[in-house]
Amino acid sequence: MGEHHAATAGLMAAAAALLAAHPACAETPPERASIAFKYLDYHDWQPGLDRIRVRAPSLSLVTPFAGDWSFDGTVVWDSISGASPAFHTVERSAARLEDKRKAADVGVTRYWPGATLKLGAAYSTESDYVSRALSATGSLSTDDRNTTFRGGLSVANDRISPNNKVVVDERKNTTDVLLGVTQVLTQRDIAQVDLTVGRGNGYFSDPYKSLDDRPRSRRSSSLVTRWNHHFDGPEATLRLNYRYYSDSFAIRAHTLGAEWVQPLPAGWTVTPSARLYSQGAAKFYVDVDPRFPTRLVIPADFSPGQPISFDQRLASFGARTFGIKVAKQWADWQVDAKYEHYTQRSEWAWHGGGSPGLAKFRARMVQVGVTRYF
Repeated sequence: MGEHHAATAGLMAAAAALLAAHPACAETPPERASIAFKYLDYHDWQPGLDRIRVRAPSLSLVTPFAGDWSFDGTVVWDSISGASPAFHTVERSAARLEDKRKAADVGVTRYWPGATLKLGAAYSTESDYVSRALSATGSLSTDDRNTTFRGGLSVANDRISPNNKVVVDERKNTTDVLLGVTQVLTQRDIAQVDLTVGRGNGYFSDPYKSLDDRPRSRRSSSLVTRWNHHFDGPEATLRLNYRYYSDSFAIRAHTLGAEWVQPLPAGWTVTPSARLYSQGAAKFYVDVDPRFPTRLVIPADFSPGQPISFDQRLASFGARTFGIKVAKQWADWQVDAKYEHYTQRSEWAWHGGGSPGLAKFRARMVQVGVTRYF
């Protein structure tokens, strides 16, 4: 559950961020229906340790109906295999794991002149984790359509029953509130600002990590800014974004991203991208002890009942992601392929030098897709 849920959640968050880079909500239903098939292959590794492999086919449908309505839905089937370190990133603590996940989300949107309202639901299940979520998002534009305000609310309920029986039928409930605005600045520039505030209660620990005991409540906030600029000469668009995240675990994270969308003759589009990331460690994260790098060493001042974690995902580190996407559109069809390579190192943290003793971490993601319009 821990590695799988984190990996798939991270990929889904990345996909959502890419979608959100466009104006928040269309003011009219989509002109045509479309169905898309995507296949994602994710693989990460460290020196001496071939870690996680995720394969995830998905099928999506978008269709207008009844004049002022549209429906969208996605189903995903993914499988995971690999090795999950019990603490930090040392090879000899890794255990084999395999799991499968099925997930679906659906949404219905109502359109009015200058306004939209969307209601959505999502469900995900794997052998040890079940998640249910509901959401509502709306937008309201000014008369000149240059400014769009939007808000959203989502609630999720997760049930955790790990296969190792560390806990049984634990629960986690989260609520997120979104406020945002999109502003047309010029004929070539559009900017967007989103603020999301979240609160969660329940089981946040990873039952597959050794001695992982995290607080049972978590507050979080993120501020995302985006700016898109169109260049007339090459007929290209530059998309820039920055995200600041903070939570009650004391994690502070920065993400800076850029994409260059370049149309080419004959319906081709090429989009290179780059993303820089840095985060500080959680206040209860314990660094690798340099005297015993392959052992879990409990701090001398630790008292039972205190939060503690040796999970590298809560450490301080920096990361760099470089990618490229190629798409081809003709008639009623579009095909696309995307490749991204992710590298993580503790010394790349933007402040404080990063957590010591972490092994270098790499990942690559390949996604191919085909879309048919009707």
